[in-house]
Amino acid sequence: MSADNTIEPTECRPWGWFKVLDGNNTSRYKLKHILVKPGQRLSLQSHEHRKEYWTVIGGSGKAVKGDQLVTLNNSDSIVIEKQEKHRLINDGTIDLEIIELQVGDYLGEDDIVRYEDDYNRVQ
Repeated sequence: MSADNTIEPTECRPWGWFKVLDGNNTSRYKLKHILVKPGQRLSLQSHEHRKEYWTVIGGSGKAVKGDQLVTLNNSDSIVIEKQEKHRLINDGTIDLEIIELQVGDYLGEDDIVRYEDDYNRVQ
């Protein structure tokens, strides 16, 4: 944390940032703090090797979970299964922040299949 108690991002992305709080690519879990800026969304994606648990800690937004669109408010949680298409969306006016727990046999950032991406990133 910085002097004003804000969290310094580990990885900046066009939609916001994330910070790994615990775990690594070789452990069976990883804990992240994710911030999505207003009007932004992550790619529609899936993961072969991990399940994800999201809990909203600030703001509100929506999640695509398979063929469902789920509204997420502060303190709400959602589970993303392995190989399930998903996306996090901030359709609000303030930052959307979640804690993400990843559990699986491989947790590298390259375990991603992108189906749609607003920022023209490829697989």
